[in-house]
Amino acid sequence: MKKTLNLIAISLAALVLVACSQDKPAQTASQTPGSATPPAMSAPAEQAPKAGGTSGTVVETMNAAGYTYVQVDSGTEKIWAAAPAFEVKVGDSVVVPDGMAMNNYHSKTLNRDFPVVYFVDSVLNASAPAAPTVASTDMPAGHPATNTAAPAPDVDLSNISKADGGLTVGEVYGDKANLSGKDIVLRGKVVKYSPQIMGKNWLHVQDGSGDQAAGTHDLTVTTNITAQIGDTVLVQGPLTVDKDFGYGYQYDVIIEDAKVTVE
Repeated sequence: MKKTLNLIAISLAALVLVACSQDKPAQTASQTPGSATPPAMSAPAEQAPKAGGTSGTVVETMNAAGYTYVQVDSGTEKIWAAAPAFEVKVGDSVVVPDGMAMNNYHSKTLNRDFPVVYFVDSVLNASAPAAPTVASTDMPAGHPATNTAAPAPDVDLSNISKADGGLTVGEVYGDKANLSGKDIVLRGKVVKYSPQIMGKNWLHVQDGSGDQAAGTHDLTVTTNITAQIGDTVLVQGPLTVDKDFGYGYQYDVIIEDAKVTVE
C-alpha cells in the first residue's frame, strides 16, 4: 500500500512540473532591446542586423504611439520603415537611412503584423515643401541642410585665429580637390546648429574667410558633439567633396563624423 501511495505522489509531481513548463510566459518586451522598440508596441520575435538605407515612393503610411510607419517602394522592392512621427503622405519621395530590421513585428496599437520593419532615427521626406517665408537652408524637420550656406549669422567672426597646422574655411574650398579624403583641422564659430538629424548633430562653421557670394565661407560638419551658436570650435576630420545624399541634397565640401572641441 505504501509503495502504491509513493507511486501516486511521484506521478502527481511529474504532472505539476509538466503543467508549469507549459504555462511559462512568453518573453516580454522588456527583455528585448528597448532602443529599437517604440512605446506601447510589442517586441518583434527576431532581430536582424542593421540594413542598408533605401529610397523610393511612399505607398502606404500610418501613425501609432508617436511613430510614423511608411511602406516604401524602391522600384525593386517594398519595405516598411518606422521613425518618430513626421509629416508624410502617399506618393511622397523619401529616403530611409540604415536601420535595425525587426522581423515578425506585431504592433499592438495597430493590431497588425509586419514581416519586417526597419526602425530608424528619421526618414527624409524629399517631397515636403519648405514654407515660403523660410530660408532655403531651413529645410523641413528630418532633413540635413542643403549645400547652400547658412544665412549671414549674428555672430562675431573677428579675431578667430587659424588652428596650428590647420586651414581656414576659404582655403578648404580653394584646395578641395587636393584635400578630398584627407584629415583637416580648422577653427571657426558655429553659426547654425541642427541636432540629431540622421543620428548626427549638424554644424555650420564660419571663420570670416571665403566668399559669401560664392558660398565658400561656410563649412558643414556632422558630429556627435553638441554645440551652441556662437561657440568657437576646433574641428578635425576627413574632408568629403561633392557629397550627394540624394534628392538634391548635395555639398561641395563636408566633414563627416568630425572630432569637435568647443573652446
